[in-house]
Amino acid sequence: MYRPSSPFLCLLENRIAPEHVPFSDRGSRLLVYRDRREPHALYVKLAERLTALVPGLSTYRNRPPFISDLRFVDGEGRPLPFELTSYPHALLFDTPLGAFTLVFQDGRTLSFGLPRGTACGIRFSVAPDLVRPDAQGGEFKSVRNCAYSTNGELLLNRVESNGGGYDVTLVLAEQPATGEADVAITLHIQAAPELDRTVLPFRAALRAAEERWERWFAAVPPVSEPLRGQYYYAWWVLGNNLMSPQGFFRRESVAPSKAHYVGAWQWDNYFHALAFRYTDAALARDQIEFMLDHQQPDGMIPDAVYDEGTITQLQIPVAAAVTKPPIVGWVAMHVFDTTGDEHMLREIYEPLVRWNSWWFGLNDDDSDGIVQYSHPFSSGLDDSPLWDGGVPVEAVDLNTYLCLQMQALGRMARVLGRGREAEMWQRKSDTLAERMIQHFYDDKAGLFWSQKDHQPIHVLTPFSMYPLWTGRMPQKIADRLVAHLHDPRSFWTRYPLPTVAASDAKYDPFQMWRGPVWININYIFVEALARAGYPAQARELAERTLALVMSQNDIYEYYHPETGEAPPKAAPMFGWSAACFIDLAVRMSRGEL
Repeated sequence: MYRPSSPFLCLLENRIAPEHVPFSDRGSRLLVYRDRREPHALYVKLAERLTALVPGLSTYRNRPPFISDLRFVDGEGRPLPFELTSYPHALLFDTPLGAFTLVFQDGRTLSFGLPRGTACGIRFSVAPDLVRPDAQGGEFKSVRNCAYSTNGELLLNRVESNGGGYDVTLVLAEQPATGEADVAITLHIQAAPELDRTVLPFRAALRAAEERWERWFAAVPPVSEPLRGQYYYAWWVLGNNLMSPQGFFRRESVAPSKAHYVGAWQWDNYFHALAFRYTDAALARDQIEFMLDHQQPDGMIPDAVYDEGTITQLQIPVAAAVTKPPIVGWVAMHVFDTTGDEHMLREIYEPLVRWNSWWFGLNDDDSDGIVQYSHPFSSGLDDSPLWDGGVPVEAVDLNTYLCLQMQALGRMARVLGRGREAEMWQRKSDTLAERMIQHFYDDKAGLFWSQKDHQPIHVLTPFSMYPLWTGRMPQKIADRLVAHLHDPRSFWTRYPLPTVAASDAKYDPFQMWRGPVWININYIFVEALARAGYPAQARELAERTLALVMSQNDIYEYYHPETGEAPPKAAPMFGWSAACFIDLAVRMSRGEL
């Protein structure tokens, strides 16, 4: 049976579980799953929202597979059982007739290699049209176009209507056990009607897939041996989640999870750039500039972008403009520190100035110099109890982000030779840090509280300690914040840091942002502790965060702070968890933490 020559690919043998995590490829919008109800069958879903077919920003999650009941068959068209072996570049199916193999020929084309010495093939069901009855009648719409092709000798090519689509059985004549014959079957799926019927010899497609992923892994920096397995899996997560330019996707960008979040989200993109700065300066820059491509005339940057449009307004839970936290400057300077990409800074400086002005100009209703969230989803903390009382909320986290953003703008300005502007941004940042103490800090509790109608919101979250990150807190305040962080009754759980304190009445370790651990928030606190002069605590949090991610086979959106397991609704193969793990692993291995 085939085994790849690349040690990186062998390291990840059977790490990908297609029952839960789709097999895909860089740039592709095709997702291949193993059917959990029929374990000897596969199905193919589309990582596309297709809102022109069915309106609604999340309806794609419930859309049925485009191709279902995909099975391997013998010469009579009878289905075969299989044992699956997975690699980043290929899926191998060991059947009674021999091994079938699946790779991506390209982003729109699946290629199947067949065993030699026997007639065999595949069968599948395809639903190319969407039928939707309604009160006035009904609609028929095309979902996608599909071609199935082969370079082998056909014995059977049967297509039958099943009422909601078509059942296809394709059987090829026996390939000689030896010789030059190199047969493949391809499935090509795309929107355009002109379908690509190219069929590469299967060994060529397999070799190209192996080389493609070998190059991807060979580019990454080395890490300590105990981290390697999950580290290379994290790089696979990022590569697997990459989506090629199409429609409003003007650059290559990482979806948070092709399995669950289709599109690009603003602050997710920025965290993804933290990993790519080690391997591909252009790809890191694209993650940052992708969102700036869609900056609005007033300076706002959209919440998210998908093939068919952008998300800049939502009607639930309130009608308001929606964006994401302003962390782009902070990330950009981390990227610059690694890549030295001054061209990127020149490209983004003015858009970030406008972005900063949007926050202060249109999100401070009472003109007190403290900025508010007018839509809870703009925080990125969608379900947090901080918004249970409604919005607007003058939020500690938001003003901390803006303080960091202006520090970053000051550094950018200095690099770009704008000395007076650099001094201005530093003054503004320092002033906001002082203003946050005056406005939010509760000396009795030793915490910062976000406010609704200038009344403190007494829900204990790690964001009550966020100002530590500014590096501008007096020592007395910083010490008290760190003491709260290390309290095992609240935040220093088995796997820190829960996003609501374990001691708080609102704590729910299964509900996003109401208790689970998020890797990006831990990442921020590692930096905050190091920056504020607590290097031992920063290293301990980094070690425990790495241990949490390594405790599970996959890399998840969020984790239970006591068990380390993924709550049921946590998305798999999650991008920013992978990116933050990568960055921590690299820096720990280099002795930088």
